[in-house]
Amino acid sequence: MTPPISTPSINWLAISPEIALAAAGVVMVMLRSVLRRRPITMPLCVVVAISGVVAAGAVEYRLWQVVDHHRAISTVAGMVRVDLFGIFLGVVVLGATLMTLLLSVAYLRREGLDAPEYLALVLLSAAGMLAMTTANDLIVVFLALEVLSIPLYVLAAFDRRRLSSQEAGIKYFVLGAFSSAIFLYGVALTYGATGTTSLTGIASFLAHNTLLDQGTLLAGIAFLLVGLGFKVAAVPFHMWTPDVYQGAPTPITAFMSAATKAAGFAALLRVFGVAFPLYRADWRPAVFALAVLSLVVGSVAAVVQTDVKRMLAYSSIAHAGYILIGFQTATSRGREAALLYLFVYSFMTVGAFAVLTVATRRGDDRHSLDDYRGLALERPIVGGLLIFFVLAQAGIPFTGGFIAKLEVFSAAAQAHQYVLLVIGVLAAVVTAYFYLRIAYTVLTPGEETSSAKPLETPRRVDVWSGLVLVACAALVLVVGVVPGVFVHWARDATFLL
Repeated sequence: MTPPISTPSINWLAISPEIALAAAGVVMVMLRSVLRRRPITMPLCVVVAISGVVAAGAVEYRLWQVVDHHRAISTVAGMVRVDLFGIFLGVVVLGATLMTLLLSVAYLRREGLDAPEYLALVLLSAAGMLAMTTANDLIVVFLALEVLSIPLYVLAAFDRRRLSSQEAGIKYFVLGAFSSAIFLYGVALTYGATGTTSLTGIASFLAHNTLLDQGTLLAGIAFLLVGLGFKVAAVPFHMWTPDVYQGAPTPITAFMSAATKAAGFAALLRVFGVAFPLYRADWRPAVFALAVLSLVVGSVAAVVQTDVKRMLAYSSIAHAGYILIGFQTATSRGREAALLYLFVYSFMTVGAFAVLTVATRRGDDRHSLDDYRGLALERPIVGGLLIFFVLAQAGIPFTGGFIAKLEVFSAAAQAHQYVLLVIGVLAAVVTAYFYLRIAYTVLTPGEETSSAKPLETPRRVDVWSGLVLVACAALVLVVGVVPGVFVHWARDATFLL
């Protein structure tokens, strides 16, 4: 008799958020196949998509209560670990996903893209991001990386009528596949050196054993850092970012800049913080270099851009540098600062791209500075919100951006990383220039005879996009005025990590 296969026990509550998103995506695909192009298909799919995100959020709230009063939940043979860290970043991912869905409703209608599969792909990608925030095994990290990436390749190229969208999809696919291969090679080398892919297992092995030849492990660590560096758009692994951000549909650009970055940093912080704390002397110099290069290249390259989406793309690269400062300190204060920065940045960048979504007319191709000239004069509320979001990213006082930068710089000073601190401050000065350039352009009257501006026929902001704009602006402002609650939340999220 063949003995029965022993399967690991599964805590279904722990993986329910991913199940909720994936199930909603599958339901939408089924609705599309049954109802086809009937008028009710799209509204019904929107309801299903939002319901899936709300259900996942409710489960995350319940998990926070369970984990906060007890210990972290380890399930699926220890390959999934639900702790406050994963829940915190899961909430960031869900928030970005919900706002992307709300922005996409009017965008799809405006562009004539009756596509429920678009919503399904967003949810399936978000499910992979949630899996990445709680992954406790390198194999799970890789699987989550592929689940989040493959739908994004399609979404970047979703508007087949625009060559820039097709180009964005191809570039993202080629470089994304390359980064995944590098990451997988790093997993193989790490397994060869330690005999396990479990993050806690790797840490335990390295704590109780001394490697005679550390070359294999160090190479594996390097490949892991490179693979995840692509996902967080850190220099020199940022080449795809400007073109993909510019060509992808604007709501998807917002989704990538917020949710994908949160998921990438979740894996980066967990992998190196849990598996390789004893090798921090080896990987911290590499992270130092990534942080410096990201700050310098992201800040300087943004200054010479004339396309607003490319400006925000290089801005995203610079913001990755600030988060890497917190990560490089390898302290609990640094991790806390990195989490708070991710939280605030997600709402700042989604808010900025939400303004770009509602300010342009059909086509989604004209995003040069001249196309936004005089926006605040023609549409004071929309233009004012764009100014607010870019100035918040610059770090002006009484905004969440100021608090986030202050926390990162404080963590660097506390860890005696004064070189990083000085470079970060100088980079903030440079980035302030092009943020002010955007604000100045929006406040400057344009040519009255211009016929090329996409803003010449103002349209009303739909209810869903309006909700996104109000929510983002309110949260960024609240964090800047009363940051204590959010700072303590980020601190709690790093406790068990």
